[in-house]
Amino acid sequence: MFRRRYFLDLSDLQYKRVKLPFKGKLLRFVLFMTGAIAVTIFYTSVFNSMFGSPKEKSLNQEIENFRLKYSILEMSIDNALSSLGDLELSDGNRYRPVLEMDSIPASMRNMGTGGISRYDELEGYDNTPLLLNTRKKVDEIKNRATIQLESFRAIEEQKDEWVRQMEYLPMISPVNVIYRLGDGLKFREKHPVLGTPQWHHGQDFSTPHGTEVYATGSGTVMDAGWNGGFGNCVIIDHGYGYRTTYGHLSSIRVTRGLNVKRGDLIGLSGSTGTSSGPHLHYQIDLFGQHKNPLYYFNNDLTEDEYFDMIQTLTAHSRLK
Repeated sequence: MFRRRYFLDLSDLQYKRVKLPFKGKLLRFVLFMTGAIAVTIFYTSVFNSMFGSPKEKSLNQEIENFRLKYSILEMSIDNALSSLGDLELSDGNRYRPVLEMDSIPASMRNMGTGGISRYDELEGYDNTPLLLNTRKKVDEIKNRATIQLESFRAIEEQKDEWVRQMEYLPMISPVNVIYRLGDGLKFREKHPVLGTPQWHHGQDFSTPHGTEVYATGSGTVMDAGWNGGFGNCVIIDHGYGYRTTYGHLSSIRVTRGLNVKRGDLIGLSGSTGTSSGPHLHYQIDLFGQHKNPLYYFNNDLTEDEYFDMIQTLTAHSRLK
């Protein structure tokens, strides 16, 4: 505060207050306000430097929240990359080999990532390295996930084709497996009827006359009628290069051109044609090559039944 000044008035011998002119009062007011503002600014600066302003505190809190959210985001990105890597391993080491599909090379999976000018818009910032690292990881996930999605679609299509193909392959026994196995795919030194050496191109089943014979896979009947030494015979085209032949039937229950399903009744066993007794001659050809039918009986046999059948056939062959 400014001190008041007084003077002695000689006319009446009294002390009177010195009155300042307007300019003096104005100057005092200006000096007072300037000092007050300076002191306020000084103490405010000291307080903010020690404790921070409310706005600065709010900004700092937001920065910390963003850092925490980024750490969580970065962890999620790394987990996504790890999970994607597991899917790619399963794709290349499990799904594709089972379906006989070629593996996707690493060069193709990494195609489209990287590049010199790909991230130019992220340059020049204080946190450029952070932005670049995150952007590159996100782009890598996007690219690899797209390729993996296409791979899974191709695998699904191949799986569906295999399921459809399995329906047509000759994968069951043409008669009840309790019947004794006769001659298999081998060279016979003496034909039981003709007495001459020749190859036997199928598998014989010693069955009672009139035993039901079933289609071993879905397909189209190519021939149904008399077929030389096979007698009454049915031939089914299963597609995919497979054909099955059912010979020496006593009767035929299908006609040429008929579409049949696996397990459909196609005839009854007998001893027609060149045959020494009631039995079924069953034959599988793949692209014209004779295949051992015993290798295809795994769709309706347990493991024990299959090996019992092999042992029976082996013992029977040794006796001959």
